[in-house]
Amino acid sequence: MSTQETPEEKLPAGQDTAHGAVRVADEENPFADPGLPPHEPRVQDIDERAAKRSERTVALLFTLSMLATVGFIASFVTIPVDKSVYIFPLGHIGALNFALGMTLGIALFAIGAGAVHWARTLMSDHEIADERHPISAPPEVREKVMDDFRQGAKESALGRRKLIRNTMFGALALFPLSGVVLLRDLGPLPETKLRHTAWKKGKLLINMNTNEPLRPSDLVVGSLTFAQPEGLDPHKHGFMDEIAKAALMIVRIKPEDIKDKRELAWSHEGIVAYSKICTHVGCPISLYEQQTHHALCPCHQSTFDLSDGARVIFGPAGHALPQLRIGVNDEGYLEALGDFEEPVGPSFWERG
Repeated sequence: MSTQETPEEKLPAGQDTAHGAVRVADEENPFADPGLPPHEPRVQDIDERAAKRSERTVALLFTLSMLATVGFIASFVTIPVDKSVYIFPLGHIGALNFALGMTLGIALFAIGAGAVHWARTLMSDHEIADERHPISAPPEVREKVMDDFRQGAKESALGRRKLIRNTMFGALALFPLSGVVLLRDLGPLPETKLRHTAWKKGKLLINMNTNEPLRPSDLVVGSLTFAQPEGLDPHKHGFMDEIAKAALMIVRIKPEDIKDKRELAWSHEGIVAYSKICTHVGCPISLYEQQTHHALCPCHQSTFDLSDGARVIFGPAGHALPQLRIGVNDEGYLEALGDFEEPVGPSFWERG
C-alpha cells in the first residue's frame, strides 16, 4: 500500500514521515528503507573559481546558440536553393538544406546543453524526499509550492550571475527568429520574375516538336502548334522554369473570323499566339476545337475562345490567356515583337 493511501497517523512505527525513510525493519516492513545517502558537495559548491568556469561554459553554449541562429538566417537568405556541395561521407547534397540543418541543430543543442550544464553544476543539488499527496492540494501546500519556486529562483542565482542570465535570454530571444524566417517560403518575395518570360523582340518561334523555326506557310487554318522561344535548351538548368512561362499555343484562324481588334492587330495573317498555360492553376492547354476555335484545359475544363481574345467562356479560370504579339522577320520566319503584356498563368498574390 502506498503512503498516498495510508493516513500519516497509521504509518508503522519507525517510519520518518519527514524524510520518507524506514530506519528499522519490522514484521510489517521487512525491507528497511536505507534513506538518502549523505550529500556530497560538488567542486563548484566549494570553489568559486570552478563555479566561474562553469558559468563561462554555460554562457559560451548560449552564445554559440545565438551565433548558430544568426547563421541559420544568413544561410536561408544567401545560399541559392539549387547549390550543392560534397560532404564526406554523405556525397553531394543541397548546400542550403545542409546549412539549415546544421545551424538549427547546433542552436537547439547549445541551448539544451547549456541548461543541463547549468543545472548540474551551479543550481542547488540537495536531495529532497517528499511523500506523495492527494491530487487536490490544500492551500498550505500551494503556498509551499510558491515558496519552493521562490527558493529555486533564488538558488538559480539569476540575479547574481548576470552573464548566464543575459546570454540565456539572448539565445531564447533569437532562436524563434528561425521560425519567423521560414515564413518566407509561404510565397515568393515581391519580385518581377513572374511578370516576365524568355520572349523578347526578335526571338524566333521554334516548333516544340521539330525544334525548327516556324514560317507562316507551316501553319494552316484550323491547325494547332506548340512553340517555344529561340535559344531554350532542354538540357540546361532552368529550362523547366522558363518553358513553364513561355510555352506558346499557335493557331491559324481566318482573319475575318477574328472578333477582337487587338487580337487581329497582334496576329500575322490570322496566325495568333497565346500562352499555353491555363490561367486557373497553370495546367498546359492542349485541346483545340477547329470549328468553334475553342481551347479547352484538360484539368478543370476551363474553355477559352481563341477567336475573341482568348476570353473565358466556361470554367473556373479567372481571366483570358495572354497573347504574344508576333510578326515575320526578313528571312520569312515568325518572330516575337516583345514579351507578353501581362503575367502568364494563374494570378499570384502580389500581382497588381
